[in-house]
Amino acid sequence: MSVSITLSSEKNSYINLSSRKCSSVSLSFLSLEKPHTASVQLTMSTAEPEHERRTEEEAAGADDEDTGAQVAPIVRLEEVAVTTGEENEDAILDLKAKLYRFDKGGNQWKERGAGTVKFLKHKETGKVRLVMRQSKTLKICANHLVIPTMTVQEHAGNEKSCVWHAADFADGELKDEFFCIRFASIENCKTFMETFQEVAESQKKKEENEDASKAEEENEDASKAAGLLEKLSVEDKKSEEKSEEKAEEKTKADDIKEEKPSDDAEKKDETASA
Repeated sequence: MSVSITLSSEKNSYINLSSRKCSSVSLSFLSLEKPHTASVQLTMSTAEPEHERRTEEEAAGADDEDTGAQVAPIVRLEEVAVTTGEENEDAILDLKAKLYRFDKGGNQWKERGAGTVKFLKHKETGKVRLVMRQSKTLKICANHLVIPTMTVQEHAGNEKSCVWHAADFADGELKDEFFCIRFASIENCKTFMETFQEVAESQKKKEENEDASKAEEENEDASKAAGLLEKLSVEDKKSEEKSEEKAEEKTKADDIKEEKPSDDAEKKDETASA
């Protein structure tokens, strides 16, 4: 777009030009025929730069064009079943907390990690274990069975924390650990302690029932053994009686055989005397 403007020195004359898209402006002063007048040519181009226009056209063409090419993956990844070891267990309690263990050598508490603590009950055996994993890495912080002899106590001076002793297997080997766990609220801490005690008591009753059932089985086995012994003794007695009867019969048979020759001799003597 080309614009020609004549400037003069007349009173109250002005020109205001504005444009949003203007890539180039050129001014040229012409020769003055009259004093106090000037002619200016203003050239304005509203067109966008050529390289920008090409980029937009190419982008539009790329959007509209469908090559239909399919790129096959270089490496094919197969789905892998990931097991956590908790498939045969039911979660009794699931709370977020931060776990600490007492370092005897340094005589101080050391953080084990922040994450989720669970009580997991096995579907078949009924045993309950405490498991805690870190929230980000899922690394095991604590992993031990809850047994009847365990007790949990509130941490002195902190109502949101509690402590207990356990034989832990988190590092792949049994270690006697002194744990401290801290919750976000007092209610969660109380819930944890109550559940801990309930699980320990239930395991105690479970062991008592198992002991009673074992005792019953042992009594049954003993009674069965006594019955077998009695049966064997009766059979032995019967066999002894049979052997005695056979011996008596044999003795009688021998006596009869001995009597027969004596009778024959008497008959011969009688015949000879006659």
